[in-house]
Amino acid sequence: MEEGLIIVEPAGKHMKLIFRVKKIIALEKTPYQEAVFAEIEGFGKSLLLDNYIQVSERDEYFYHELLVHPAMTMHPNPERVLILGGGDGCALREVLKHNTVREAVLVDIDPVVVEFSKKYLEPLHKGSFNDPRVKVVIMDGLKYVKESPSNQFDVVIMDLTDPYAADIAKPLYSPEFLSEVKRVLKPNGVVVTQAGSSYFYLNEYNYVLESVKKNFKNTAEYWFWMPSFGLNVNFIVGSEVYNLWETVKSMDEILEKRGVTTRFVKARVVEGLLKLGVIYP
Repeated sequence: MEEGLIIVEPAGKHMKLIFRVKKIIALEKTPYQEAVFAEIEGFGKSLLLDNYIQVSERDEYFYHELLVHPAMTMHPNPERVLILGGGDGCALREVLKHNTVREAVLVDIDPVVVEFSKKYLEPLHKGSFNDPRVKVVIMDGLKYVKESPSNQFDVVIMDLTDPYAADIAKPLYSPEFLSEVKRVLKPNGVVVTQAGSSYFYLNEYNYVLESVKKNFKNTAEYWFWMPSFGLNVNFIVGSEVYNLWETVKSMDEILEKRGVTTRFVKARVVEGLLKLGVIYP
């Protein structure tokens, strides 16, 4: 192997990915995790938390568009949106594209990640933190939700670290926490969460899936292979009222009406992923 700095990232339980680092932009050990901002060969500027790539300049839009827009289009008028995690600001960027949004609350436990992202990842989050509709709260998402009044939000987006990757996020995937999420949602609200990888971490994925199913009448699952993660990333949506299988038929029209432009997500893409079904080992 050629000389140079490399990052070895766990992918599946039995394999690792090797990335060549062109430049370390910033590194800090926070009270919660190790945060690294680096320029990675082939992927550009990237945020890593505890050795896992969270965002890369090259392919983050696949993940964030798939996380945000199916759930947002399921709701007919999403005005108040809660983002749990997402300190890089990319999910926030996608939420703000919807002209229905009046307030987007981003709750992240780690102020270092938020401040570093504001400083170094502006080309990705597009200055979303400065939008007057945005409220940033530095707080444990679990505590924030439990202390919030009921019936507050139209959509809740859980952009957390993987259920198998960091201890700080695991309680937020529990059935008990999803029950609290349901409480803070309005009766016709929608929740979406990334759920790790069904192929490489089946038990953890099934745990998240059951947590959503125990709390919401309608659920839908889809996934996409993320190059910088080296694995399939699963997404799960839940709602008492709306069904993604029905919404997807008019997704393009909804996005156009709200002034949303996307690089990847379209009705045929999401419909195809739904029909493809979840992959298991």
